[in-house]
Amino acid sequence: MTQGGLLGPFVLDMAIQLVGFLAASAFKTEKFYDLFGSLSFLTLVWRSLLVGGAALPRHILLTAMVTLWAVRLGTFLVVRVVRTGGDRRFDEALQKPATFFAYWMIQGVWVFVTLLPSMLAMAAPQRSAWLWTDAAGLALWAVGLLTEAVADAQKFAFKMDPKNEGRFITTGLWSLSRHPNYFGEILVWWGTFTVCSSALPAGTAAAASLSPLFVMFLLLRVSGVPILERSADKRWGSEAAYQEYKRRTNCVVPLPGVNFL
Repeated sequence: MTQGGLLGPFVLDMAIQLVGFLAASAFKTEKFYDLFGSLSFLTLVWRSLLVGGAALPRHILLTAMVTLWAVRLGTFLVVRVVRTGGDRRFDEALQKPATFFAYWMIQGVWVFVTLLPSMLAMAAPQRSAWLWTDAAGLALWAVGLLTEAVADAQKFAFKMDPKNEGRFITTGLWSLSRHPNYFGEILVWWGTFTVCSSALPAGTAAAASLSPLFVMFLLLRVSGVPILERSADKRWGSEAAYQEYKRRTNCVVPLPGVNFL
């Protein structure tokens, strides 16, 4: 796929974000944000399948992988924001149109970069042989999807229980990691990239690795872990129980007894 071939999906992605921003601004709500994020993923991946011309087995598999992930996460996030009444990330942004607009544009970049390996692989017209790396990538994706879904469900159920108001979760996957959902998310996109890499030339595959690396950078250094860790430290940092929880659990990787990330 050439730079020109990537321009169309990028423009479409940003157009979806712009429509979402305008609708959200008109209604003064953040509740459209995650919905339009998932819509962008679905639109771009299905566009790649239908416009690519040759719906090869790998293309269909990648479309199914992205679709299952986007529908699951999008549904969960929309239900969560409706049930909880809002998303604290946007408390200040809603009062600042330029900041709110930036949130939407950043989401567009996230969608595009994250889907880069899939779009490149689905633009390949030749049928590529299945390799052991495809099975490994699919396994990574499946473990990641399951981990993320279970972690999200466990935390949502915990927060919906009035008895847990003001408390932090230390059960289930959250007893092994402070952010197991992010671990699952990272596995999903490394798995997807691995499946894509078999269909790409070495140089293109190297460029496509920007996708999982970008996801890791966002979650571990920008919008995920740092924000939640600061928020948790502010709420419970003075509690001995929370300090003990931090001491005995990894930040992201849910491995007991292993002091790693």
